[in-house]
Amino acid sequence: MVADLLTPARAVAPADWNRWLVPPAALAVHLSIGQVYAWSVFKPPLEDALGLSGTLSALPFQLGIVMLGLSAALGGTLVERRGPRWAMAVSTTCFSLGFLLSSLGVALGQYWLVVFGYGFVGGIGLGIGYISPVSTLIKWFPDRPGMATGIAIMGFGGGALIASPWSTQMLDSFGTGQSGIALTFLVHGLVYAVFMSLGVALVRVPPPDWQPASAPKPVARRPMITTANVTARNAVRTPQFWMLWVILCCNVTAGIGILEKAAPMIVGFFAESSTPVATGAAAGFVALLSLTNMAGRFIWSSTSDIVGRKNIYRLYLGGGALLYLGILLFGATGVPVFVLCAMLILSFYGGGFATIPAYLKDLFGSLQVGAIHGRLLTAWSVAGVLGPLIVNAIADLREAAGAHGPDLYTTSLYIMIGLLIIGFASNELVRPVNPKYHEPATGGAV
Repeated sequence: MVADLLTPARAVAPADWNRWLVPPAALAVHLSIGQVYAWSVFKPPLEDALGLSGTLSALPFQLGIVMLGLSAALGGTLVERRGPRWAMAVSTTCFSLGFLLSSLGVALGQYWLVVFGYGFVGGIGLGIGYISPVSTLIKWFPDRPGMATGIAIMGFGGGALIASPWSTQMLDSFGTGQSGIALTFLVHGLVYAVFMSLGVALVRVPPPDWQPASAPKPVARRPMITTANVTARNAVRTPQFWMLWVILCCNVTAGIGILEKAAPMIVGFFAESSTPVATGAAAGFVALLSLTNMAGRFIWSSTSDIVGRKNIYRLYLGGGALLYLGILLFGATGVPVFVLCAMLILSFYGGGFATIPAYLKDLFGSLQVGAIHGRLLTAWSVAGVLGPLIVNAIADLREAAGAHGPDLYTTSLYIMIGLLIIGFASNELVRPVNPKYHEPATGGAV
């Protein structure tokens, strides 16, 4: 009975279905799995309760991000075939089960079960849940694909803003010992199961050949927006896919590099100035960057529907390079300049995530855009390692050589500028896909 409810045929919307019910369904999943960015809340209590090092306490998060990229890449085609309701149900099951296994692991003092539960099982839920609504939203909003995917992916960026204070409050109430952490994980698993199930129940796919009344007429006349379709198998054979891979990797590397090191970076930049930044203010700076990251996902991706995807990535990459140069030249002269540049960089970082599905739809069509998106997210996995590695490794080397203040980060910032220039050049090389990769009008096999 349950399996029947999850079949693609049961998720087809009636003719009078309101398409604006689909973004809330996507948000129900993305706001939940966005909790992964709030894992740091659990690190100190886990370290105290189970005697872990900082490195060990980060393992569930790190494995979760790795599994996000792998499951999105490997499961993207299956998600397209089985439909969004099935994919959201799998995401709900895995993500919630990951918390339940973690609860059991903490209660028994078996940390490996936390790593396996939250990192491996929950990480599969992260990847499948991240890509599950993308194709559906684009099909419901062919007139505004950037806005539609921006709404959902904004939820992933904002999930931690809900989860962080909520988790902190539960730990305060239940305690930070083994039983308190276990109970907190248990509540998370149950609540997220209910909340994500609302998205499973609400999501629908449009009937065949459905078009909104506001479907844009000029689409067929715009050379960078195809009316054909390319399968995921063929997409990875095109130079356009790999250009977008480079674009996403460079943009994410540049953003995540400053995000991961934001607090110590702003403190270090102004440590010897007349207006040093306190630790508490640095924490506020990190929160501000998170808000900017979330807002950029919606604002810039929606703007891309008006100005075009290629133009908006010119802003992300070219503007980002100029902002990093601004930090190098003027960042140490005043906190407002540093903060403003960093905020805009992080808004471009979030916007890049949210706009890439619409860029893929423009180039490859909507047939298997979710599967193509899943494969492209391997760029995120690479950037997630590369960005923090560049900033931290160079800062450590510079500090060992006796450098201090802004000098710790100068080399890293120049590298980020170089990466963004590479991404900018890749974006300029993007052209419409060769028709030899297009599927016949009736569609093609996976």
